Amino acid sequence: MTGRSKIAQQPTFIEEKRLEEQGYRFIAGIDEVGRGPLAGPIAAAAVILPLNLNTPWLPLVRDSKQLTPKRREFLFPLIGRAAIAIGVGYVLPDVIDSQGIMRATRMAMCSAVELLPCPSDFLLIDHISLPELGLPQKNIIKGDSLSLSIACASIIAKVSRDRTMVALDAVYPGYGFARHKGYATREHLENLRRWGACPIHRRCFAPVRECIR
Repeated sequence: MTGRSKIAQQPTFIEEKRLEEQGYRFIAGIDEVGRGPLAGPIAAAAVILPLNLNTPWLPLVRDSKQLTPKRREFLFPLIGRAAIAIGVGYVLPDVIDSQGIMRATRMAMCSAVELLPCPSDFLLIDHISLPELGLPQKNIIKGDSLSLSIACASIIAKVSRDRTMVALDAVYPGYGFARHKGYATREHLENLRRWGACPIHRRCFAPVRECIR
C-alpha cells in the first residue's frame, strides 16, 4: 500500500467508436446487479447511447459500485433522457433457486436486451457472453470501468434494483431491505435468524437455507 487513494477509471466510448467504424449503429452496453444478495431479484440493464453524446455530466459516469447512492440517483434520469433506448430485465428469487445464479444472470441480461424499444445490432457485455441472443457481441472484463455504455447500464440496473428493494421493504417489513438491499449484512443476518426466510429470500443460498422454518 502506498497510502495514496486509488483513482476510479473513467470509462470511454473507445470500444463503441471502433464498432461504429465497422458499421454498427445501435450498440448496447449490458450489465447486471444483484448476484450476491440473499434476497430480491437480479436486475440487468441494456443501454444504447448516441455515440456523439457530449454533455457536462458524462465525465461523472463510473461503474455503479464506484459511485455514491446520491450520485447514482443524480445520473439515473440524465442517462434515461440521453439514451436512445433502455431495457431493464429482472429475474425473481424463485427462478434463481430453480435455475442457479449464473443461468439467472444471463436470463436477466437477455430480458433487458429483449425489452429494448429499438433493436441493438451489437452487444457490449460486462464479463458474460450471451450466445442465446444470436447477436454480434463482445464480453469485456471489467467492462463497467472501460465502456461508457456498460457503465451507464450498471447505473440503471443498480438504481432500478435498489428502488425495487425499497418497495419490497414495505411488503416484507422487519428485515431492513430498504437499507441493505438484500445483501448479507449483520443486520440482515440477524433479522433472517429472528424471522426466518420470507418469499423474496433465495433459498439456494446457504445462510437462507439454514433459517428456513
